[in-house]
Amino acid sequence: MTDLPWKVFVKTGNIETYLLLKQMEESVDEELFAQDDAPSSSETQMQSDLTGQVK
Repeated sequence: MTDLPWKVFVKTGNIETYLLLKQMEESVDEELFAQDDAPSSSETQMQSDLTGQVK
């Protein structure tokens, strides 16, 4: 995402803050990735229209 955690560590030397920011950054990345993988309701509707199934 960004190198903000590293910049904070370089400026402060605080490893705990660096690790906390990295953990938060990874959590945000995981949430964004999960949202990208989940089909939207319009995609689900299009798939059911193509297969003739109702979901």
